[in-house]
Amino acid sequence: FCRVDPYGFERPEDFDYASYEAFFSRYLVVLTRRAIKWSKLLKGNNSIQKSLKVKRYIRKGIPNEHRALVWMIVSGAQANMEQNPGYYHRLLEGEKNAKLLEAIKTDMNRTFPDNVKFRKTADPCLQHALYNVLVAYGHHNKAVGYCQGMNFIAGYLILITKNEEESFWLLDALIGRILPDYYSPAMLGLKTDQEVLGELVKMKVPAVGELMERHGVMWTLVVSRWFICLFIDILPVETVLRIWDCLFYEGSKIIFRVALTLIKQNQAFILEATNFPDICDKFKQITKGTFVTECHTFMQKIFTDPGSLSMATINKLRETCREKLLSQG
Repeated sequence: FCRVDPYGFERPEDFDYASYEAFFSRYLVVLTRRAIKWSKLLKGNNSIQKSLKVKRYIRKGIPNEHRALVWMIVSGAQANMEQNPGYYHRLLEGEKNAKLLEAIKTDMNRTFPDNVKFRKTADPCLQHALYNVLVAYGHHNKAVGYCQGMNFIAGYLILITKNEEESFWLLDALIGRILPDYYSPAMLGLKTDQEVLGELVKMKVPAVGELMERHGVMWTLVVSRWFICLFIDILPVETVLRIWDCLFYEGSKIIFRVALTLIKQNQAFILEATNFPDICDKFKQITKGTFVTECHTFMQKIFTDPGSLSMATINKLRETCREKLLSQG
């Protein structure tokens, strides 16, 4: 058995190889079938028009060999990169903000300590690429600068694209367009979305909403990392990548679909909690186990379990939650 997964992450001591092997041998068949379909779709011309067919393909997973390209195209990162040739390198060559560099340096060794590709001893060591991407982004988007959590996202992008400049533009797509205001200093968008999830849970899984209220558990305590890290280090790598496939194409509502599915699937388990620490512990446990490892079935569930979830509903909830937060501030 391999102690390190294909992305360079060391598997934990208690990793269940048997059930993972059983899942993966089935999943491999799916991947092979999807890869053939994707190769036909892309036909070597590297362009994709948004369509129902493409959306369906993306929901069923992008094969790893096409993942970077498809993310680049559907997120708009490719177009931005082509319209701004040399911009990334100019950012790296320009004047630097010493405080920003210090903040990024501090987080370098904390980024994926369990990934062999980010170790100082690795060759090449991805810390160098990660540092560049974060430095460039901090100078490109001064309103955000650098904020904890961004290192994990940029790190994942580098693992998939194996390219600094592409990772930079994908990070820009996520922070600038796809996620509303998650990483600004006040993190208003992030706080808002956690409250929005709370409202959606009240609508879709009322018993859990009631439990949280009864014990005075704030949503931010149990789900903030889901939003900040986009499920990195929370769900298995393959599952996170499948979620990101949809996130780049369909936008931030995918995060709510995943969160609601985790809560709905584990409703009975969560409702066994009888006190505050118990609830927090249950939320840690629902992100482990076979349900989240079997990424193919899991992804089918996120589009059926929560029922209909329109962007209009989310935006309306965002407005009311944001106003409430601002009036408390």
